[in-house]
Amino acid sequence: MMAISSGLYMAIVTFYLLLMNSPVETATEFDPYKVLGVSKSCSQAEIKKVYKQLAKEWHPDKNKNPEAEDMFIKITKSYEVLSNGERRANYDRYGQTDDNQPYAQPQQGYHHFHDGFYFDESFFHFPFNNKGSRNSADSKYMLHYNQYINDVVPDSFSRPYLIKITSDWCFSCIHIEPVWKEMVQELEALGVGIGVVDVGYERRLANHLGAHRTPSILGLINGKVTFFHYAVVSEHLKQFVEDLLPQRLVEKVTDRNHLEFLNSWHEQNKPHVLLFDQVPVVPLLFKLTAFAYKDYMQFGYVDQGLSETANLLRQFNINTYAPTMLVFKENTEKPADIIQAKGMKKQIIDEFISNNKFLLVPRLVNQKLFDELCPVKQFHRRRKYCILLITGEEESFTFGNKAFLSLASSNTKEILRFAYVYQRQQQSLCETLLKNQDSTPPQVVILERRNTEGKVLYKPMTGGWNGSEEDKHRLLEELELLQKDPSILNYDAMLPELNNEFASMFLIQWIYTAYDYLSQIGDDLLHNNWREMMPLLSLIFSALFILFGTVVIQAFSDSSEDKQSKPKAKDTTKAENGSPGNANTSSRPPKKNFVEVTELTDITYTSNLVKLRPGHINVVLVLTDASKNILLSKFAKEVYSFTRSLTLHFSFLNVDKHSEWMDVLLEFAPEALKVDGDEDDTGHKMDYTGYVLALNGHKKYLCLFKPVYTGEDLDGKSSEEEGGASGSRSRSGSREELHPRKAMPRSRSTSTLQIHHKLDRLGLWMERLMEGTLPRYYIPAWPGLEKITANK
Repeated sequence: MMAISSGLYMAIVTFYLLLMNSPVETATEFDPYKVLGVSKSCSQAEIKKVYKQLAKEWHPDKNKNPEAEDMFIKITKSYEVLSNGERRANYDRYGQTDDNQPYAQPQQGYHHFHDGFYFDESFFHFPFNNKGSRNSADSKYMLHYNQYINDVVPDSFSRPYLIKITSDWCFSCIHIEPVWKEMVQELEALGVGIGVVDVGYERRLANHLGAHRTPSILGLINGKVTFFHYAVVSEHLKQFVEDLLPQRLVEKVTDRNHLEFLNSWHEQNKPHVLLFDQVPVVPLLFKLTAFAYKDYMQFGYVDQGLSETANLLRQFNINTYAPTMLVFKENTEKPADIIQAKGMKKQIIDEFISNNKFLLVPRLVNQKLFDELCPVKQFHRRRKYCILLITGEEESFTFGNKAFLSLASSNTKEILRFAYVYQRQQQSLCETLLKNQDSTPPQVVILERRNTEGKVLYKPMTGGWNGSEEDKHRLLEELELLQKDPSILNYDAMLPELNNEFASMFLIQWIYTAYDYLSQIGDDLLHNNWREMMPLLSLIFSALFILFGTVVIQAFSDSSEDKQSKPKAKDTTKAENGSPGNANTSSRPPKKNFVEVTELTDITYTSNLVKLRPGHINVVLVLTDASKNILLSKFAKEVYSFTRSLTLHFSFLNVDKHSEWMDVLLEFAPEALKVDGDEDDTGHKMDYTGYVLALNGHKKYLCLFKPVYTGEDLDGKSSEEEGGASGSRSRSGSREELHPRKAMPRSRSTSTLQIHHKLDRLGLWMERLMEGTLPRYYIPAWPGLEKITANK
């Protein structure tokens, strides 16, 4: 038994020594010059050209020769040696190819034992990418399908991704592992996203990416996948990432074109960034930064080594010993910010760019920019106010625009954001903000956004804007008062979505994108096999099928649409001849039955008020028999957005039946009527139609809303000439509004319209009620039940 064991052991050792000696013998015979077929005096350009030709010829996917795979590895290794100056010199002197090459030995093992095992000094050790020995660095970048779809794809529109496809027991993965680790450390520090997909655990994601073999490396940018087809060396991977980026990200700037570059800030509505450095090519870090912030800034690069940039260096006093970055805004002669450092790190650049993303006074050209400059007001946070100049493009507006820019340049308060808009480009927005003003642009409007649907509180500056010192002084006073009393924003409106002024440039951008995409397709046709091209071909044929089908269906449906056009015209005529209430364009659904409103009677009085649970409030609308339908419809629209609150209840009180209860209730809180000086001194009975009471039954207090007519009267006067702000702070204005019994005779349609507009400010009052900023009037006890009985 011992003899058998000894013999078996000697056989295994002998076999292992043969395996170890075989690569060494072949290594001495390896000559990279002979493999590539070049002379020792050839240049790097010649070596690169020959390598590309041989790599295409001997690629295993193209060449079915059994020796193609081994030959392809020899060609790759030869290029790795000869393309590196130090390795080439080392080989020419000493004939060594594996000096200082950490992946040389795995290459030999892979070369000779592609279908077997690779043995190292631990003998029977399997260095494969199995679950037990998976690289901990790779586990940090493992991707799952949902993570890829929800996180990686959207993020690829601001930075490229480099993704490795691997699997358990992947023999070929050993060859690329050292280079991959090195590139992950370098590229991730520059801002490139890294991902690893294990085919054994994420087959669905691998199929989605079109990766059907391991190892594979692919790039992802703008949601588009591109496969890497060259030898896995550092230089190729860097170039691959750089080729993923669009070609027109950074403009080369010299003394001849720097004025044209900087002066384009007005047309592009972006700050401009200039990087001064001594290297002749644009650094990859700067290109990645330009891609990440392409929607906000324009990037240029100045090569300090060129004689054509000498004047620029002198003009801006650039230190040539360290990279320098300048940001220019409206002033093209003086940079708005500057940074200089020998080691430009990504974190430093990101912070520098983020602090200078916008011009001092940017133009609102689309909804996205408006959302970022004027964010929605949120509770428990500081308010943000947007000072908007409504102006024009003509020369007559130039003086006022420059004065507005001068005022904004001196602003140091973060809560104030200055911007301007061209009335001709954004007509809907300007008409909404100036609907209560008779004057024309230029005008300055101070606004605060209240929700993402477009609701704002705003106040136009009285007197317009001419850019005079008096106008500046008046605007500064308004801004100082605004920070002390936000209620001076006494207008509210629902803003429409802004037009995208750069939409006309979409065709040019699409042409550039299509050109890049077609170039990529041509490259894929040269390198990919048909299996990898199937997803792309399927997409193209699907698009053509949908397009063709749409045209055919449209052609057959034209005749039927013509037949239906006349009935639709009749329907439109009926809608135009509808009632004023139906024609009203409100920001809330124009339906009546969305809010459950119960009548406050002697039966529901105790449960809806006296015994109301702590923290609950009953919002009561006061109406009459004549105004019941109109006011209830308007009331439902105004309070609809607050019905989600479980602490609010909605009721109505018929003052024709229970007028004595209102008189007794307000006797306990006489200051509620005296706040705005509208107490009745003539002896006439008060008209409570349109009043709204917020009653807290547990704490025994009320908040009072008094109606203000904000529509158009017969003389064409606006709402703000007849009434002021809403809620307890509002002015009643004319007594004809609060006492219609004493008012001058009007037509039936006019009085109906006045009743409809009595609750125009109720939505704003409800917001202040929820915020807890309304005055509260406490009473000792609720009126008795005998006060709510019907009048005899």
